[in-house]
Amino acid sequence: MVFSSIIFIFYFLPVFLLGYYVSGWRTGALLVGSVAFYVWGEGAYVLLLLALIGANYAGARALDRAQAPARRRLILTAMIVLDLGVLAWFKYAGFLAHTLNEILPGAPLPELTHRLPLGISFFTFQLISYAVDVWRRAVPAEASLARFSAYILMFPHLIAGPIVRYADIAEELHADRRGSGRVGLGFQYFIVGLCQKVLIANTVAPVADHAFGLPPGTLSATAAWLGTLAYTLQIYFDFCGYSNMAIGLAFMLGFTFPKNFDHPYAATSLTDFWRRWHMSLSSWFRDYVYIPLGGNRGGQTRTVRNLLIVFFLTGLWHGAAWSFIVWGLYHGAFLMLERYGLDRVLAAAPRPLRHLYAVAVVMVGWVFFRAADLPQALAYLAAMFDPHGFKPLGVALRHLLDTEVIAAFVAGAVFAVPTLQALMGGLKARRSDAPSPRLAAHLDTRGAYVLPTPVLAAGFVVSIAVLVNSTLNPFLYFRF
Repeated sequence: MVFSSIIFIFYFLPVFLLGYYVSGWRTGALLVGSVAFYVWGEGAYVLLLLALIGANYAGARALDRAQAPARRRLILTAMIVLDLGVLAWFKYAGFLAHTLNEILPGAPLPELTHRLPLGISFFTFQLISYAVDVWRRAVPAEASLARFSAYILMFPHLIAGPIVRYADIAEELHADRRGSGRVGLGFQYFIVGLCQKVLIANTVAPVADHAFGLPPGTLSATAAWLGTLAYTLQIYFDFCGYSNMAIGLAFMLGFTFPKNFDHPYAATSLTDFWRRWHMSLSSWFRDYVYIPLGGNRGGQTRTVRNLLIVFFLTGLWHGAAWSFIVWGLYHGAFLMLERYGLDRVLAAAPRPLRHLYAVAVVMVGWVFFRAADLPQALAYLAAMFDPHGFKPLGVALRHLLDTEVIAAFVAGAVFAVPTLQALMGGLKARRSDAPSPRLAAHLDTRGAYVLPTPVLAAGFVVSIAVLVNSTLNPFLYFRF
């Protein structure tokens, strides 16, 4: 069940919110609703998730009580091995077996295939961050199994993030939450995310699908660049839209999730891009991998090593395929170039040129991310940079570029940068009290931007009309 579906918007969500707000035990209502949400999409895999929750709850409690450093390290190691072991078995065992069979054909391993549990990459990282934070004594172990289960199972972030750390919502988990829901702000976020997902991402998706589905020999440079542009918009508005819907749902329930995107296509470098893109994942790798490895404190060689490790793992986190690994290392290589000289060149360049550089590098990288495998990615890139390949579009692509698709391209280009904040510059926040630091991260410099109700209503109605009349409603990050 995806957030941008009729069954979620008109059936699951109203029933859940009604039960949540009339219930005397909101943690219980959240647990029941979240289990129902997950079972709808995964069925028996909820038992795996519940087992992991139980094991990590017990491990964290033991970790909190333990005093001897050696015992605490042993408990932490066991928790991380368990969580990563489950992730590796379901997500990477088949890829590893296939790779070893290609390297060692004389001793074939069985080709393991598993249906990937929904959200496993997200909830695994949340479990690991919780274990490490308890080990660091940054947070106490949660005493209530119900509250800990609600933290992991909470349906707004369970399937596709953002990656919410326990410290982010620990206070809200223990609060009554009867009057803490920011329902109006929540609906605004949800509707904005729904419009991003349905009106832009879903609309440009067929152009990307068609271009990346063409045989390499028939792909012109024109079609290749158009397909890449379509995917560049699709993946951003798909994932950012889903994150905004998740953040909006959390506001409705009295929680404040971390901001996950900050107009990454407005970046002026790859370093800037990664401060803005999938921010909860970037900060997770920074705090739990890069800094523990030494960060940039061990000299140039170790810094390069640490960056390569982080971006190798970033690529691998997204998928068990060489194309994802190359995508991660590609970004890591540009970050190293910027760290060791290219940043000075960029600083001397005009801002539009720096912006063009960042967007162009990101777009080329998306080819590795979108392609079915590494050979297709390389063939697609060869078509993109074929100097003789700029020809008129084929009939199929021309037919795909109807008025709605062109409007989605234009809207995507306009709203991929902070256009909305500029347009809303004259509006004032409805709230007079100062927001908390975590809430302020979601708001502009005036404290909030409030979209007019008619605009929100129109966006919601149009999105629902599109959903009713369309069979295309994928969510890209479900596969990760």
